[in-house]
Amino acid sequence: MQHYHSLEEVSLKDSWLTIGVFDGVHRGHCEIIQKLVQEAHAKNAPAAVLTFHPHPATVLTGKEMRCLTTPDERAELLASLGVDAVITQRFTRDLSTMPAHEYMSQLKTHLGLSHLLIGYDFALGKGREGNAPRLAEIGSELGYSVEVVPALGDESGVISSTEIRKLVSTGNMTEAAKLLGYPYSMSGEVIHGAGRGKTINFPTANVDYPKEKAAPPNGIYACWAKLGNERFMAATNIGLNPTFTPERQIPSLEAYLLDFDRDIYGEVMTLEFVTRLREEIRYTTVEALITQIHDDVRQTRLILSRPR
Repeated sequence: MQHYHSLEEVSLKDSWLTIGVFDGVHRGHCEIIQKLVQEAHAKNAPAAVLTFHPHPATVLTGKEMRCLTTPDERAELLASLGVDAVITQRFTRDLSTMPAHEYMSQLKTHLGLSHLLIGYDFALGKGREGNAPRLAEIGSELGYSVEVVPALGDESGVISSTEIRKLVSTGNMTEAAKLLGYPYSMSGEVIHGAGRGKTINFPTANVDYPKEKAAPPNGIYACWAKLGNERFMAATNIGLNPTFTPERQIPSLEAYLLDFDRDIYGEVMTLEFVTRLREEIRYTTVEALITQIHDDVRQTRLILSRPR
């Protein structure tokens, strides 16, 4: 799979394409992506996905949107579904006001677009003029066809990135995983922290996660920690460490890996959030904190040892 960061880098022929942010590449997204890949490959055509960064809502509203996936994470998930090319195009105000015909002409030039799959509510271009009927009209002129794919829903309704972001923001990691189709995760390099964990015999790995990622609320979580192909149970804290650093403003992400003793500074760790154990609390004594950590570790081991 090739990951491009602008249309100008790409030169494809007869591509099958879908367009969208695809934040999280959730179960609903997978329906359209799998259909794209299966039908494109049946025609010996490349399956391409065009996505955007930053999130259009950030550009159009001026309010920062914390996303479920970084561009690289999104591309990796799409690659796992068999996509041949991912184009992450920079989203700007100028792009949002480009007429639909002009934009589709660019896609035809760079991607050799032959078939476009879009969601039921998709639209692009100035004033969202490029809805399904308009894109089909442009396609009859430029030489591509349009297919509309219905939304995937479950008992809670249509699966959406917005709903999953709400679940993550409230710490409901179990429901978020159901809609995503996989556990929500945060990744980053293991960096040096204050070293307080070692002094109480609970050394933690401090993960330098991308601040553009949607973070669960401060608290303690049962997680799976992944280091390369290895996986370990981890009692994970995201928060301000109020017992030691009540003045902290930016939440840290620290994981205590169970049954683990190794120097991993500089390695990339991925933390998969399984469930929230409790909120973050400021303890009056270090002894009280240690007692609670023992209980957090016990709960983590119990939860992650259950058959899945």
